[in-house]
Amino acid sequence: MNHMHSDYTPQRVVSLQPSATLILQTIGRLDRLVACTKYCVDVCPDAAQNNRIIVADSWTAQSGQILNARPDLVIASVPYQEKAVTEILKSGARFLGFAPKTLADIYCDIACIAGIMGASDEGSQTITLMRHQIETIRIQASAARSDRKRPKVYCEEWGKPLIASQAWVAELVEIAGGEFVGIPGATTTPEAVLAEGPDVMVAAWCGAGDRVPIEKIIEKREWQETKLARERGVYCISDALLNTPAPTLVDGLRALAAALWPETFSFPQGLRRIRDVRDGIHFAAMVRS
Repeated sequence: MNHMHSDYTPQRVVSLQPSATLILQTIGRLDRLVACTKYCVDVCPDAAQNNRIIVADSWTAQSGQILNARPDLVIASVPYQEKAVTEILKSGARFLGFAPKTLADIYCDIACIAGIMGASDEGSQTITLMRHQIETIRIQASAARSDRKRPKVYCEEWGKPLIASQAWVAELVEIAGGEFVGIPGATTTPEAVLAEGPDVMVAAWCGAGDRVPIEKIIEKREWQETKLARERGVYCISDALLNTPAPTLVDGLRALAAALWPETFSFPQGLRRIRDVRDGIHFAAMVRS
């Protein structure tokens, strides 16, 4: 008697977070995606194909939208609102929720999504490649730094109020040869930031892409005369490269390394730098090699 093999892995997935969509793409399961957010499409243009439904994200999820997609799995991640989680649960679909803080958490999330999608081997390969690429950049950055002191790096994920970047960004800063200043994910002030004496500032605002107005930031905070501005240590790194806990963090690490060691790492897409403020008038637009 022949026994037919049944595939019990999810066939219709709704992704409420760009990181999940990128992970699905990386492990070769984007074909299972039936709905995602507009932010998913921003970082993963392929998600716009096949007439996929665009739905609200993990912060503003709506059960009606989810139900319309007829999913057998919903994947979401922080930040959540309690109301949004209630809406996801109300849809009745299986719900896979994440709240990563560290690189190790992100590797686990990749393995988890890959496992439930029947792509454990692809997940393992993705994690192995990420770790190899990160270690390669660490070695290159360490050689670039040589015996020099680690530059102090302030990274912010939001500007009103000032919120420092997450713990995985702090890890990436250390890997790139810098010293992360402040408390990851904590609210701070311009005065507190300057008191730390940063050599480099990186602005990667959630949802802003690579369009953070770093010129206006310096003017508004009256930082024109600071070491940061005078030595052109102010950068913008695209939101998707640093704030999305997915394999694309490798590109965020390359951008950080280029900001810290421009003589060693070429400027990648998604990295901007202030040009010159000595005349106190205007700042740079985009600078890329």
